[in-house]
Amino acid sequence: MSAEQFLGTTGVVRRPVDGPESERASRAWWDADAADYLAEHGRDIGDVDFVWCPEGLREADARLLGDVAGARVLEVGCGSAPCARWLSAAGASAVALDLSGQMLRHAAELGESTGVRVPLVQAGAERLPFADATFDVACSAFGAVPFVAEPERVMREVARVLRPGGRWVFAVNHPMRWMFSDDPGPDGLVVQQSYFDRTPYVEVDDAGRATYVEHHRTLGDRIRDVVAAGLVLDDLVEPEWPEGRELVWGQWSPLRGGYFPGTAIFRTHRP
Repeated sequence: MSAEQFLGTTGVVRRPVDGPESERASRAWWDADAADYLAEHGRDIGDVDFVWCPEGLREADARLLGDVAGARVLEVGCGSAPCARWLSAAGASAVALDLSGQMLRHAAELGESTGVRVPLVQAGAERLPFADATFDVACSAFGAVPFVAEPERVMREVARVLRPGGRWVFAVNHPMRWMFSDDPGPDGLVVQQSYFDRTPYVEVDDAGRATYVEHHRTLGDRIRDVVAAGLVLDDLVEPEWPEGRELVWGQWSPLRGGYFPGTAIFRTHRP
């Protein structure tokens, strides 16, 4: 049974969604979809690997986090935690956090099967359960940030738990993607809505309850959230679609990747 069937999804609306409703929907969605998601994309993300985005950019090549050996690292929105396991294998003391208990169950199972175990914490990104100045590095590869109603709180929380000089690097779907439908083919090249319309995308059940929520922010919004949290933006990476890469992952595809970016990676640090 798909997550849509399990949750009773019957339609799509565009309406405001507050923090508690968004969090409830995300927890329920990823709990219901965890097994299907990993069956479809587990090979793409790997068991002990750090893949930043569908374009296939790997931390082993990009080194956006710098040298992590000996560093205490927090992965925010870890899913099944392949990135945290890769960080651990690279010599970091990694902690993996996610809202979904089912995703963390898969993370625990993969920790056992790979022999690379990391501490797993169930919590939302807007309220990190850690003391101030706990981590040297924080990272997120499409985890949490696009799914929270108040991403500015995530930025403040990450800044709080970072030590001075600590790095925070996060990848999200590129904001310009909001203008297009989630279609990897030619229909996905046609602008459908305003880039400036920040009304969330919401899937609902018969009673109008949210079963899936995704929030949009412009590039400017993202940068303002970073700066308002007291962080410094060091780089904005827009990975290009590699020649010869034939993967289709949701809305990402070689066709669309040849025309416009699908991912934005923000590289920041706490001064």
